[in-house]
Amino acid sequence: MRDNSSIEPLLNRIGPFNEYPELYDTPEAFEALKSGRVLVIGAGGLGCEILKNLALTGFKEIHVIDMDTIDLSNLNRQFLFRPDDIGKSKAEVACEFIRDRINDPQLRIIPHFMKIQEKDTDFYKDFQLIVSGLDSIEARRWINSTLFGIVEDYNLIIPLIDGGTEGFRGQSRVIIPGATSCFECSLDLLSPKVTYPVCTIANTPRLPEHCIEWANQMEWPKKFPGKKFDADDPDQVTWMYQVARERAEQFGIDGVTRSLTMGVVKNIIPAIASTNAIIAASCCNEAFKLMTSSNPVLDNYMMYSGDDSIFTYTYSYSKKTNCPICGNV
Repeated sequence: MRDNSSIEPLLNRIGPFNEYPELYDTPEAFEALKSGRVLVIGAGGLGCEILKNLALTGFKEIHVIDMDTIDLSNLNRQFLFRPDDIGKSKAEVACEFIRDRINDPQLRIIPHFMKIQEKDTDFYKDFQLIVSGLDSIEARRWINSTLFGIVEDYNLIIPLIDGGTEGFRGQSRVIIPGATSCFECSLDLLSPKVTYPVCTIANTPRLPEHCIEWANQMEWPKKFPGKKFDADDPDQVTWMYQVARERAEQFGIDGVTRSLTMGVVKNIIPAIASTNAIIAASCCNEAFKLMTSSNPVLDNYMMYSGDDSIFTYTYSYSKKTNCPICGNV
């Protein structure tokens, strides 16, 4: 069983930049940490780090919701899973691993194996804090809208801490409905999904990606009508790679590799365990500060870039007056 000796210094002494020192109370901070209910959305590469950090930082009731099952390709960075767990629920296995490893009888960690949209508003309004480790833009937009709806319907403010990574880059942000900008305000920061014209793919390919999409969209349905391509099947991936490479050779195109083939057909966002750890640490520090009021929280966006040296930058992302979720126009 773990004690609170590692976090006592953080809560016994108020942070030097706390805006309301006269209102801070150490016993109340400990009680908030012990009794607060936090929801983690996503139990993937970022979610595993977040769950581990929250459990080791004194949170005693943690829920996690995830619709995915464990795949072989997850094991290189989603460290709560083992080969024997392949095919099982990420949320359920993650909770079981942390519960057994930490061995704290006071810790309640509860899995929900489903889509976030399958839970109603009453489920979400029972949490004091939500931490998102999602890799889906639409899911982020949905939970963002839901939490702003709770403010309007129940006059209840539930902060959302959102994290995301892509290769050596990442971001974390604190969204406080009614006080800060929301996720919808920042959609223009996101890179548009890359698409390729069908006529180019079929007739005049110029890039290795064109050849891979040709094999995926045109040759696979012709060769295997009615059969869905399984990007987790090595034999099917090999077939796709070979067909795309032959197409590239016909047009004198270099660069078709197996890894690129996987990236195109699975729309893989590159993930690095160390970047996940950095962003998860930022998210969990903000969760700790929000729950205990021991220090001011991030205001409200932090970006991290490690692909060209190391660079971090924080700023207050402004609300958009015409935002459909939090705007006033």
